[in-house]
Parts: sequence; C-alpha cells; structure tokens
Amino acid sequence: MTEQFKTMKAILDKIKQYDRIIITRHVRPDGDAIGSTKGLARILRLTYPKKEIYLQTNDGSDYLAFLGKDDEHIAPELYKDALLIVIDTATADRISNSHYDKAREIIKIDHHIDIKPYGDLCWIEDLRSSACEMIAYFYQTFKDELKIDKEAATYIFCGMVTDSGRFRYESTTGETLRLASMLLDCGVDTETLYSHLYLEDFDFLKFQAYVFEQMQITKNGVVHLYVDNAMQQKFNLTTEQASEAISFLKGIKGCIAQLAFIDMPDGTIRVRLRSRFMTINQLAEKYGGGGHQCTCGATLHNPAEIEPMLDDADKMVADYKANNKGWL
Repeated sequence: MTEQFKTMKAILDKIKQYDRIIITRHVRPDGDAIGSTKGLARILRLTYPKKEIYLQTNDGSDYLAFLGKDDEHIAPELYKDALLIVIDTATADRISNSHYDKAREIIKIDHHIDIKPYGDLCWIEDLRSSACEMIAYFYQTFKDELKIDKEAATYIFCGMVTDSGRFRYESTTGETLRLASMLLDCGVDTETLYSHLYLEDFDFLKFQAYVFEQMQITKNGVVHLYVDNAMQQKFNLTTEQASEAISFLKGIKGCIAQLAFIDMPDGTIRVRLRSRFMTINQLAEKYGGGGHQCTCGATLHNPAEIEPMLDDADKMVADYKANNKGWL
C-alpha cells in the first residue's frame, strides 16, 4: 500500500465520517480551481445524497460562468462541525473563503509546490498536471464506492484541459490522458465545452493583436507586457481577459521566460510567470508568490517593482543559457 493510497483512503474516510462537508478553492479562480471543486462537490452529492455538501467561495469567474454559480453562502456557525476541503490552493492566504479556519478539520488537495503547508490532512502531488487530474484519480481509485455523471465529468475535464494547456504542457503524462478518456466516456460534450472556452469576442481578438505590437523582450530573452488600466479600458477587458495576455507571449524563439503584469481593481499588480526548460518559481517566490516550477504567479504593490523583477528574470535567463544546452 503506497503512501499516496493511504492518504487518499484517509481523505475518503474523513468524507464518510462527516455529515457536513464544505468545499472551497483559491481566489481569482481558474478552470482547474472551479472544475475540481465543482466536480468533487457533484461526486459527493451523487454518492452521499443525505450529507450536506456546500461549495463556498468569495469570488467566481466571468470566464467560466457557463459552468454555473456556486452555492449561496451558509451561516458561519455551520463551519464548526464541518469538514472543509480546500482544492488547488497552495497557501492559506489565497483561500477564497473568509470562514475556512472555523471548520473542525481541513483537508488540502493540491498540485502546487508545498511552500507553506496548512491543513490537518494533506494530499500534495506537485507533478500532476492539475488538481482536476487528482480528483479524477481519486474517483477512479474508489470508483466502486463513488458515483460520477456527465455533469461532474464535464467540470473535471474542463479543469484538466485548461490547466494542461490542452494537454500540451510538460506535466501532461500518459495517466493524464487515460484519466481524461475516462471522463470523456461519461459523455462530456467537448464541442460545446470548447466553444465556451475558446471562441473569442471580436474586441478580444483586437486586444490579442495589440499585445503582439506592445510586448517587449529583454536583452537575454524575457518577453513581457504590462496590461495597465488604460489598456484594459481601451479593449473593455475583464481582469481575467487581461490576464490571458500571458498566453500570447509564448512561442518566440530564444525567449524562454514570459511575464505579464496586470493592473488589478484593488491597486495591486498581478504577475503571471511562464517558462520553458528553466524553472521560474524561485522568482515568483521572491516577490511573494509561488506555484509550479514553470507556471506560477506573484503580486506587486507598486509599478516601480516591475523593472527590478524584469531585471531578476533577465539574469535568470542569461545564467540558464550560459550553463545549459538544448534550449531553442
């Protein structure tokens, strides 16, 4: 019996033990955070119809509104006798639930590097392509006890697709695809799902073209862009759409690191970091963030911090290129 199986079995035992289970995720949720939480909630509701299962978060996503709303907020006092499951959230300060610490016990299920542990029971696999892949694996492992349907499979498949870059990122493994095929066998309507995910408004396509004109490259090959408030207003962007600029910065030869800086409504600057070949999470951690080795994020509090961060990134790329071969 592996440690992985022991941990998953302990999680299933806790789920069986509690009559009230609350599920939550990280702030500014992406497809993986939403898919994994909604997917697990649906699986548990199908399997344990007499239990109270609540999906409780402080914010949602316009981008993924087609997946449906979260549950209405419950009274804070209901947390004290509840099991709380936090998914796809590396650190406690990013939990999108202001009452999470009132729960009797907390389970953490995550695929990020565990730099700030929290929770009473943790299942961490930082080499998985997504938290949704972990939920799919959890279901597959205990499929004789758990139930799934097309709705739950769609939530989970959505998160796997978006967090793996349509199964193109290096974290995608044979098991990732086998678990995805299991979900497809549940009847996921990929044509409708992909239409929601990938068809764009005309204004957003104009923004994409503008990004190609405005992006810049440092001396050693860091491609970067600052999506400030003026740019967001010019193209009528939500913060989620503005954050998608990072996906437009890839695919440039010689540029193995990409940084997008996005003005946020609260006055902070969200930084999305991506890289090929070299790891970049150390840079995110230096600026108060974290995540995966090649896909991570951070938060700045002043535009004056952008230039120092770019300088640090440029030095990292220069050092990598000087000491490694095989990059394109």
